[in-house]
Amino acid sequence: MHRSQIRTVLTAALGAAGLIACAQQAPPPAPAAPAPFYVKTTIRELMDAEVDPSADALWDAVAFNVTMKGATEQKPQTPEQWQAVRRSALTLIESTNLLIMDGRQIAPPDTPVAPGELDPASLQRKLDSSRARFTGFAQALRAVSLKALDAIDARDPQRLFDVGGEIDQVCEACHLVYWYPPEASGGPSKPTDSAAPKTP
Repeated sequence: MHRSQIRTVLTAALGAAGLIACAQQAPPPAPAAPAPFYVKTTIRELMDAEVDPSADALWDAVAFNVTMKGATEQKPQTPEQWQAVRRSALTLIESTNLLIMDGRQIAPPDTPVAPGELDPASLQRKLDSSRARFTGFAQALRAVSLKALDAIDARDPQRLFDVGGEIDQVCEACHLVYWYPPEASGGPSKPTDSAAPKTP
């Protein structure tokens, strides 16, 4: 073997040895990063803890009462009262993001079933087969909640009262699909995903 051939073989051998050494010294791949969110509560529990109390606060903030003594109006009067209502609107807006987080189940499996309601397993199957529709309902709730926030920031009780009716309509539309659908009481089934609310 010629010297040039020997040098070529030695160079290749040294290069391979260097690659092996580098590979042996390379740190192991980093473990996968944990999921950034921890989903603990179900949709039903989130409704009870955040959505319902926040919506109730908006509905209760403005009322027009007519009695034998005349008409009276209930509305926030002080900056502190308006700020309290505003906090409820913000909570309601942000809760719509929580409702549609991946991995959130619809209800605890041991949830008592009232007359006219489907059991949690049936509701979960309905949710799993129509996630897009549920997301549409959540986005519709977000849209009307933002309108409520605008009315609050404008200190406009009448607008807030009117938007309260829209919030009620959006909530009821969703409940008729994912809480007490007509089929649970023998009524006709609701339309498919094409009937989901559309966001602006």
